Amino acid sequence: MDLKVIESKIREYVFKAAEAILEIYDDESSFGIVDKADNSPLTKADLRSNEIICEGLRKITPDIAILSEENKMLSFDERKNLEYLWILDPLDGTKEFIKRNGEFTINLALTHHNNLVLGIVMIPVVMKYYYAIKGAGAFHDGRKLEVQKFSTKDKNVRIVASRSFMNDETKYIIEKFDNPEMRPSGSALKFLNIAEGNADFYPRMAPTMEWDTAAAQLVLTEAGGHVLDARTLTELRYNKENLLNPFFIAYGNMNEEINDLMN
Repeated sequence: MDLKVIESKIREYVFKAAEAILEIYDDESSFGIVDKADNSPLTKADLRSNEIICEGLRKITPDIAILSEENKMLSFDERKNLEYLWILDPLDGTKEFIKRNGEFTINLALTHHNNLVLGIVMIPVVMKYYYAIKGAGAFHDGRKLEVQKFSTKDKNVRIVASRSFMNDETKYIIEKFDNPEMRPSGSALKFLNIAEGNADFYPRMAPTMEWDTAAAQLVLTEAGGHVLDARTLTELRYNKENLLNPFFIAYGNMNEEINDLMN
């Protein structure tokens, strides 16, 4: 499978989905907000983006199943023996979309036997497109991304965190740093900030799902960063029976061993 060819074909549909999201974003009266079963919000933009990208995936890779936050959920029995699987969040950061702060993304990843091999993240409000291919690097606008080096002993380590989940566990990790510089951010933007060298560390001690992290994880790891289970310090895995991620940490090129920080 030529992942670069697939990425280049999928790109057209991701841009179309971003444009459709922005059409709705520019007219607040057309959001069509409803609550899903888990009480999280859903808008017409989520559904329209999902429709466009799934249409493209079915044309380009008709034999690969799609696990999307907004589709009928595939059971583990349907997924467990699949060689390839698309994982899609057609609008990551719906709350940010509703708040109109621009901090939302489109996330699309391809897995091969539970391993990430292609990741695409789009920021609609600025039409910025990022992608990563396993073993080939992470890119934006033709530029290869690379994380920044940092030390846990540095002052002003740049920490990105969710505005919505600043809980005690997160604060405990942040307090290990010397006067860190906090940079609140929404959706997959936190991973991208680290991948571009604009941030250093991201603790996530709150629930996320596989579609929230898969695409951006590959962008970050291919830029030289890490995304690890906060307890086992192993890389997050995908297409699991339980689609809920463990709490995790993401970071750039850290001088120290991660075990020293997380003890």
